[in-house]
Amino acid sequence: MLFVVFLLVLGAAPAGAQGETPLPTLPNSAEISLRVERDGALSVVEAVSVPSEATMTRRIPLRTAAPHARDRIIGIRDVVIEGAGNSELTDDAFVVRLKGGTSIVRYTVDGAVAEADGVARVGWQLTGGWDTRLELVRASFAAPAIPNAVTCHAGPEGSRAHCGAAQIAHSGLTRFSQQNLAAGQRMEISVELPGGTVPANARLEPSKTLAGAFVLTAPVGWAWGGFALALVAAAVALALLRRRDEHPGDALPVELLTGKDDQAAFASPDGVLPGQAGMVLSGQADAVDLAATVVDLAVRNYLWVSEEPGELTGWRLVRRNPPDEQLNPFERAVFDALLPDGRESVLLSEIQSARIGIETVRGELRDSVVERRWYSRLPGRLARVGPRVCFHGLFLTVLLALTVGYAQLGLIVVAAGAVLAVAARWLPVRTGAGVALHRRLLGVRETLLATKPSAVPKLEREVLLSRALPYALALGEQEQWLAGFAALKGPPKIYWYGKEGAEGDGLARVSDFTAAVVGTFATTRQGRRLEA
Repeated sequence: MLFVVFLLVLGAAPAGAQGETPLPTLPNSAEISLRVERDGALSVVEAVSVPSEATMTRRIPLRTAAPHARDRIIGIRDVVIEGAGNSELTDDAFVVRLKGGTSIVRYTVDGAVAEADGVARVGWQLTGGWDTRLELVRASFAAPAIPNAVTCHAGPEGSRAHCGAAQIAHSGLTRFSQQNLAAGQRMEISVELPGGTVPANARLEPSKTLAGAFVLTAPVGWAWGGFALALVAAAVALALLRRRDEHPGDALPVELLTGKDDQAAFASPDGVLPGQAGMVLSGQADAVDLAATVVDLAVRNYLWVSEEPGELTGWRLVRRNPPDEQLNPFERAVFDALLPDGRESVLLSEIQSARIGIETVRGELRDSVVERRWYSRLPGRLARVGPRVCFHGLFLTVLLALTVGYAQLGLIVVAAGAVLAVAARWLPVRTGAGVALHRRLLGVRETLLATKPSAVPKLEREVLLSRALPYALALGEQEQWLAGFAALKGPPKIYWYGKEGAEGDGLARVSDFTAAVVGTFATTRQGRRLEA
């Protein structure tokens, strides 16, 4: 009895399951066998009956439209034709041309298996692209596992009409059939297999359309991810830089005089000039910085300051020595603004009438601070570069959209340019060296306030008084600084102030002069930098 049952099952087994594809019995008909291999490749065998003295041609596109502005890409290989016919395989299509008689076409398809929601789906068009009518199409489908479900649609492209038959046999072999397909009509199947049965190999690419150019692909996703990481890193760095700039720290100790007695020499921290102090401390320059520079030029013997009784603003600045290589471009610009074209002297009232102010030399002052690397040009450069990067990003977006796709790469460039433009407004201009100098200038102020003139050796008092005065003026402490030395029984002389040709002791009038020279350029409030 068991032997009889075995023979019955064997006889009922479909030919496709035994490795043979049945031949069609009608002209203009096809018998098709499909098998999903364990590597995900789809093996196809088509037996096609062509009427004698006739030809049949089928064109299979290798790039077809898929949802979400994508194209499905398939590959066909290992093509073998048994019978009267030939094939042509290009990058865009697979074309089969058959002559009268029955021919068998064998090929392998890559890209037919997709996986989603834990289900592997095998999709293929059994027909479609034939240039003649098909009377009957029958197909069998085999896979390493029994399908969970099958779907088959027939008719024109996009039609949802079901095939004549689509069923799963007890043996696991799936059968499909359809009659009377007009030229070009397709018979499309979709078979669901348990997840993990075979590896997915479906390949989707952005469609060659404007919408497809903006599809988020893996390379574009990685680019966005890299941009996001760079953005986070830049935001952290910006926050740290702003925190350092806003809270530079406490004052650092500073020693103003080096050496002793008649060998004593004044040394400013990092060689900073009085006119640069305000820029380093607060990021701004005003009349006090210009006035401190004028006093410093007098202290260093480039100018002589004399009183002019009867004048409304009763002080005159006289050329004492010509500007030389010891002056930086900012100081030379101040000197030339006061005494242009070889002029020998100028009244403060004449300076006021000429409207000479910090704007006259602001560019040179900023350049001098940048040259010493206390300031950076980076924020200004970013402010100019950002819009340019945005423009180039827009151009790149259009170019990519109209050519190879991946247009979102251009959008990343646009976003980067926008970030640069915004970051430039928040990026501090003061560098790490500038922050350190800020603390040393605070140290200078503390040293000035803590200095007791009576404790300074007599031979050092004249140098310290005059050389530190421009810094005291820049820091808003000149009145207390002068008052301390004026209280001495024998105050030091001011060698750069008095009547021309004489070195008077004009210490009592120097405080008035410093206030007058500040007022000449423009009034400002005391101590404004130390609040920054």
